[in-house]
Amino acid sequence: MSKSLRLSEKWFRRGLWLVALVFASFLIGLGGTLVGDLPKVEQPLELDDFLANRAAAERLRAELRSEEAAAEAANTALAQARLQLSKARSETRTQREGFSNWLATRSVTERSEQDPEVIARTRALDAQQRAEQAQQRAVQAQQQAALDARQSAAEKQKQLSSMEADARIRLGEEMRKVEMRVFLYRLALTLPLLAIAGWLFVKKRKGTYWPFVWGFIFFALFAFFVELVPYLPSYGGYVRYIVGIAVTAIVGRYAILALNRYLERQKLAEALPDQERRKELSYDVALARLAKSVCPGCERPVDLKNEQIDFCPHCGIGLFDRCGACGTRKSAFAKFCHACGAVAGRAAAIAPAPGVAAPVSPAQPASLTPD
Repeated sequence: MSKSLRLSEKWFRRGLWLVALVFASFLIGLGGTLVGDLPKVEQPLELDDFLANRAAAERLRAELRSEEAAAEAANTALAQARLQLSKARSETRTQREGFSNWLATRSVTERSEQDPEVIARTRALDAQQRAEQAQQRAVQAQQQAALDARQSAAEKQKQLSSMEADARIRLGEEMRKVEMRVFLYRLALTLPLLAIAGWLFVKKRKGTYWPFVWGFIFFALFAFFVELVPYLPSYGGYVRYIVGIAVTAIVGRYAILALNRYLERQKLAEALPDQERRKELSYDVALARLAKSVCPGCERPVDLKNEQIDFCPHCGIGLFDRCGACGTRKSAFAKFCHACGAVAGRAAAIAPAPGVAAPVSPAQPASLTPD
């Protein structure tokens, strides 16, 4: 139909479509903000709300934190004890080597006055070995403390996990219920929008304020396919497939009924006289269909370039006639003759062939010309 519009009208229509899109974008933004706030109507869910014995769980958590702190402290003390043991072993090794060297020197000199020093060195080495053994026992004690703390923490964690597992099942069930309620909120918001959009599409899409009508329709479609369908509960795919089948069936039924109504209207229109059918066709619609090489009456293909065809071979509506002023063959739907500019329909509808005198109507003189 755009080929039949005036240039300025084309740009005005493009501007109005831009208005429709901008209007739809603001509606979508408002709708998205509203839908985003829907989950806030529900209370936030926490795992502790579903514990069978919340006090016992809190006590276990406190004990678990205490055991974890004890294990951390034991690990720190164990690291220190291991460091001290390493120092003691190093000192013992140094003293033993020094003592061995000293004994080797004494065996060479064999001086008896050095016997008290042998005893002293031996006693010092024994004391160092006892210190090393004490550090070894300290390391073992810290290892045992850390092990006890870890085992106790693991036992507390096991008990707490068992309690939280049951609570997590109940939390999941409640979350599914919340999701269903939020989806129902979305559904309650979206269905009226779709109903209003359907009514506007049927009744008002060609009205004066059609840009706002189409903007609202775009908004409703966006709300349905973006804000509702992705949040449709699945239940293994059954719900989504069933809803898809239902929507397809509804849309398909509407399309079939609309097609049947259109065909009935076309049959009734084709049975009317030519002048009445011509009155039912708007000028822009007729020109748009002719531009597509289809009959404006029945919308079937017609070879409009064939100058021998003046009537549609399918429905019989007149496609071409001759100007009553100059006799030029022109479109029967044109308002003015393209050759002389005479107003269409002010003179005889069909002009005689070239060389044949035009018939004179008894009601008007032969020299009468259009205003």
